[in-house]
Amino acid sequence: MLVQELHTRLFLVLGLILGSCASSSQLSPVSPVSAPPTASVQRPNIIFIYSDDHAAAAVGAYGSSAARTPNLDRLAAEGLLFENAFCTNALCAPARAVVLTGKHSHRNGLMDNGDRFDGAQWTFPKALGEAGYQTALLGKWHLKSEPTGFDHWEVLPGQGHYYGPEFKTPQGLTRHEGYNTDVVMDRTLAWLDGKRDPKRPFMVMCQFKAPHRTWMPGPDHLSLYDGVLIPEPTTLFDDWASRATPAHAQEMTIADHLWLAYDLKVPLQAGVEATGPDKWAEGLLGRMSAEQRIAWEAAYGPRNRAFRNWDLSGRALVQWKYQRYIKDYLRCIASIDDNIGRLLDWLDEEGLADNTVVIYTSDQGFFLGEHGWYDKRFMYEPSLRFPLIVRWPAATEGNDTGDARDARDTRGTRETRLVQNLDFAATMLDLAGLAARQDLDGVSLLPLLRGAEPKAWRASIYYEYFEEGIHNVPPHYGVRTQRWKLIHYPKSDEWELFDLALDPEEVDNLAGQPEHHERERQLGDELARLRRACGR
Repeated sequence: MLVQELHTRLFLVLGLILGSCASSSQLSPVSPVSAPPTASVQRPNIIFIYSDDHAAAAVGAYGSSAARTPNLDRLAAEGLLFENAFCTNALCAPARAVVLTGKHSHRNGLMDNGDRFDGAQWTFPKALGEAGYQTALLGKWHLKSEPTGFDHWEVLPGQGHYYGPEFKTPQGLTRHEGYNTDVVMDRTLAWLDGKRDPKRPFMVMCQFKAPHRTWMPGPDHLSLYDGVLIPEPTTLFDDWASRATPAHAQEMTIADHLWLAYDLKVPLQAGVEATGPDKWAEGLLGRMSAEQRIAWEAAYGPRNRAFRNWDLSGRALVQWKYQRYIKDYLRCIASIDDNIGRLLDWLDEEGLADNTVVIYTSDQGFFLGEHGWYDKRFMYEPSLRFPLIVRWPAATEGNDTGDARDARDTRGTRETRLVQNLDFAATMLDLAGLAARQDLDGVSLLPLLRGAEPKAWRASIYYEYFEEGIHNVPPHYGVRTQRWKLIHYPKSDEWELFDLALDPEEVDNLAGQPEHHERERQLGDELARLRRACGR
């Protein structure tokens, strides 16, 4: 269907048509664009910024009154914010594999954090590279195998360290003094400034460790939120009364499952033997430079002495733990936001902002005290939903990139249709003017980005969590529509049904109630259909 002599903007229009039909058409496998060099540079550059465990509730543009995210808010004001972006499997490594392949976890072979990613399979970076894009990956990888499909990569081994992080490259390990979030952006800008070919479009994946556990803030934000009381979630002391047994059996509560030294940054008292993750706490601090350690002790020392003097217990102790946890989490996000500002400034200075697609998102959401929890895994909204903001001035303003007749100004707007991380791979192909692939589970978001009104869009999303043991959250799967959610826990054969319009906090399980029998049956049928469609 591709005609080599067509101008690049025709590829973008073609991508719009293909993307809008991806869920219902028989599509041919992807083939690289063989456009002349002078045309290929007009295709948009793509910067994919990926955080780890960043909840949508911790972004100002998503309504947070506590999170200080002026640069993310700027991105939302200049682009499109997706209100209903959901992951397929709320876990770090599986989410990354879904993004790369556009396929559900059981189809790409990486279902939990113990699995190793098969780098021989098709990924969108490979397709973009074959089509003339220069590709780079900087930051967290977390897929065990080495990256494939990138012209350049520098990745954190495993989870990586917040201070003095090592980066793995094809040449070996290199340690960088400094704070992880700053270093990831340093390396990203170094590649953009000095190693890319300005005659080719680029696709860069800039992937932060933050705000992943242990939520160690950077030197610039150690005192942020001092003297501030962060509002508690209404369900901080949830008793899970109507929920299925997994909600009761989990091991991820702020009350009982945060470690004093490792998570809460309170050194153990003399003579107390460190157990569990607390054994690693001093080693993490030992990675700091002398100057960084002095600043850390100046910030945390007085707070920790006050905590010891208060001798808290019961409800008051849980409230203190929540404040320490949420402030450190938000401090980590403040560093992300600062560095996004650095990147946006660089694009402006280089004159590249107009035709560069900037995507900000996270691998999944995170519990910020909702239901009394931290971590993710469950299909409940805080971990299922993630932030997604996309800015592409050349398309969303309807100027000379793409077809202005089909574009509507979407700056500062919000999209409420259901989207998933499955959709990123198809979107990348569409942005690059490449044909869609019939074997992908996702569809292109380009029509939504350009303000089009697709004739059909998904009415439900499928979720499945596979990992066993960690935080005692069992495997489960479910369906979510705009209003309703049905979750099944196979091992205990329990169900949960939530009306998200009347019960957005998901505290009232309606499963099994006679008055909701028909709704539960309908959702069960839809869940079965989704499972058949994705080969479950």
